[in-house]
Amino acid sequence: MDVTTILFYLIVGTIVGLLGKFFAPGDKDNIPLWLTIVCGIGGMLVGGVIYRAFGGDGSAGLDWTQGIVTVLTAMVLVIIASALSGRRHSAV
Repeated sequence: MDVTTILFYLIVGTIVGLLGKFFAPGDKDNIPLWLTIVCGIGGMLVGGVIYRAFGGDGSAGLDWTQGIVTVLTAMVLVIIASALSGRRHSAV
């Protein structure tokens, strides 16, 4: 991997993670930003694998289907991360 690929995954992973956090149902604002970025990068990687497993071969330019799959995958990862490691709020 070269530097541009790493930068691409960091920048787009951050955006995908924030989109996943935004579209996640309920109050998912209780995980730190670094974990949101990790979920976004993971969503890109796992979502790309899922996309290809179901016959996606990419397209020239922006592939909306793959983008939707990655955001949905990041959303699921944000929900899981929130359930496992989120800051607990006490009901008073």
